[in-house]
Amino acid sequence: MNRSRRTFLQTGAVAGIGAGIGAGLAGCNTAPAPAPAPAAAGPHPAIAALKPMTADVKPITADERATRLEKARRLMADNKISALYLEGGSSMFYFTGVRWGLSERPFVCVIPAKGDPAWVCPGFEEERARELVAKDAEVRVWQEDESPYRQIAGILKDRGATGRVAVDERLRHFIFSGVRKELPGTDFVDGETVTAGCRMFKSATELALMQKASDITIEAFRAAFATFREGMTQDELRANVAAAHRALGATGSASISFGKFTAFPHGSIEPQKLVEGDVIQVDGGCAIDGYQSDITRTTVFGKASARQIEIWELEKRAQAAAFAVVKPGTPCEAVDAAARKVITDAGFGPDYKVPGLPHRTGHGIGLDGHEWTNFVRGNTTPLAPGMCFSNEPMVAIYGEFGIRLEDCLYVTESGAQYFSQPSPSIDKPFA
Repeated sequence: MNRSRRTFLQTGAVAGIGAGIGAGLAGCNTAPAPAPAPAAAGPHPAIAALKPMTADVKPITADERATRLEKARRLMADNKISALYLEGGSSMFYFTGVRWGLSERPFVCVIPAKGDPAWVCPGFEEERARELVAKDAEVRVWQEDESPYRQIAGILKDRGATGRVAVDERLRHFIFSGVRKELPGTDFVDGETVTAGCRMFKSATELALMQKASDITIEAFRAAFATFREGMTQDELRANVAAAHRALGATGSASISFGKFTAFPHGSIEPQKLVEGDVIQVDGGCAIDGYQSDITRTTVFGKASARQIEIWELEKRAQAAAFAVVKPGTPCEAVDAAARKVITDAGFGPDYKVPGLPHRTGHGIGLDGHEWTNFVRGNTTPLAPGMCFSNEPMVAIYGEFGIRLEDCLYVTESGAQYFSQPSPSIDKPFA
């Protein structure tokens, strides 16, 4: 989980007035002016020593995106879908390489089962849009007093794509509703068949980008963990994690919990300061060319107690059990069951009850930190090569502490491979 806090720096107007008065009294029989405050300390040496790791990054090529579009068209044909339409977000970036922020003005891409993508954008954004889309792409604009939905419907009509149209599952409802009113006889269906059908299975290039993101986050965490100190706040450690990612060439963040609040799967709103003996949980990641990392490390500040070691080792066994069953053909729910059995056999739970494992064992990951599909009971989706997941069972004990270890993996022809190597021990969080 990634959190960001906006910090506002207040300038010292009063200090400026004081400086002016001091200058006016120069030569008078007054006490010497105080020395200027020392400059703010620089980054911790562990962070200052970091160097960028992104020089060898190879982004997704135009040829690979063309291959993705071709697969999308095949999936549309197989499912008798005439077109898919979507707005700015990870799927638009996946298929076209175009990034566009969301606003109240629709900016939409229509991908027909036959032919090239076409675009609908606000009239005053046309020149900007043409900088981003293919040079020969069709772009239809709508003025402020016109209907964008009519333009989207017009593309679908002109492409003969009004029989069965797929809608990206993240498209906002007001856009869907507007287009549906323009095409009352059209059968609109969930676009997940196409989007997930393409995006769940990563190519070698995608896996390399995710590997780079993971490598950077591990190094950022390693540096940030060197900054632990008594009295440190969550915000201070969070800032160090972000600074370490920046020094390594990426934008990254983390959720931080100390002590009993590590039992909260997504943290607590309570301010926390680090004290000797606290469990520390750091959950975060970064993106490289859009592809995400997601890693959690849990350790102890100072000497771990026997209880903390016992639960940490239980969690490690649960994570290892989940990893061991990952192979092509295994249903996703079997991975969750393997981790959950280790924890319930130790007397926790059962099911999702706490103390125990209160959430699924893992989620899909790629361009989105959480995407298709999940290691969770009831999900019979079979694993296949190229699928990527987090592996993050947890032992949550409210009022005491929680232990979560998270590493992401990808499915291969013979089993699974980790992007990041699991922690060896509670006092050695990095392999």
